[in-house]
Amino acid sequence: MERLGFALVGLGKLSGEQIAPAFKRTSHCRLTALVSGTPKKLKEWGAKYKIPEESRYSYETFDEIAENPDVDIVYIVLPNAMHGEFTIRAAAAGKHVLCEKPMEVSTKKCEQMIAACKKAKRQLAIAYRLQFEPHHLEMIRLARKKEFGKVKLIEASFGFKIGEPGQWRLKHDLSGGGALMDVGIYALQAARYITGEEPIEVSGMETKSDSRKFAEIDESIFWTMRFPSGAMANCGCNYVADDMDRLRVYCEEGWFELQPAYEYSGLKARTSKGPLTIKNVDHFATEMDAFAKNILEGEPTKVPGEEGLADVRVLMAVYESIRKGRPIRVND
Repeated sequence: MERLGFALVGLGKLSGEQIAPAFKRTSHCRLTALVSGTPKKLKEWGAKYKIPEESRYSYETFDEIAENPDVDIVYIVLPNAMHGEFTIRAAAAGKHVLCEKPMEVSTKKCEQMIAACKKAKRQLAIAYRLQFEPHHLEMIRLARKKEFGKVKLIEASFGFKIGEPGQWRLKHDLSGGGALMDVGIYALQAARYITGEEPIEVSGMETKSDSRKFAEIDESIFWTMRFPSGAMANCGCNYVADDMDRLRVYCEEGWFELQPAYEYSGLKARTSKGPLTIKNVDHFATEMDAFAKNILEGEPTKVPGEEGLADVRVLMAVYESIRKGRPIRVND
């Protein structure tokens, strides 16, 4: 099978533990280049994954990737506030882009990323792995087919203990926000793709138990969303409690849920009629293969930049609601 070459930009924990190992489980992808600000990582990763020196780039030499015919797609796995810069540079280098979520830290930057890729005639996909994962696809099918009647209420929450206080996620300049941007986006995404609608109103509330550690970013946020159909979503996220990992959808004639819902493996599904048996897959291999196949077949991705922009627009509305202490209209 034809395999497209990927350049992995950012060699942190997610790249090391999930993404790079996933390439061996793909059908249409191969790792052909590395980009990092740490020379030691480039050397170690280059040796491990057999990437030649000429295909190892620093952030400063990244633009030279334009001359590398073995790179078709740039996968950006950097701090949130760096996504825009490297997406725009990748597009200018003539490469397609797969960008980790959240897409960026403002709607303006998201729009700039979309415009740059369109100008370069290259695809931009946001790495919403769960939109390709069988458990979540079954949740979407149950909602669309109304197998339990119309969706009335969604409960979605995700959180974990963040640990090390010096990491970039706790620095606002790099993350753009805290738990909401990092894990709250999963709950937001789930509510949007379960209903198939865009929220029209959000109302948020924030609480903080460790004001020193979370001085720059949010620790715990809970918010509600109202959709055009009348469906509601109650969502939550935090950086201080493990095992907050659930998606439940209440309908007119029953319910269905995932718990755990958002982890990299081990998802479990059940309904008001009983448990469901669904195959677990490698989330990253599945999403990378899907994007590579889109490009090979000349088809648009189902998670384009516009999908990432839609999420960031709502995330910003939640923050605005917290600041102003009132519900905020969105997507009017």
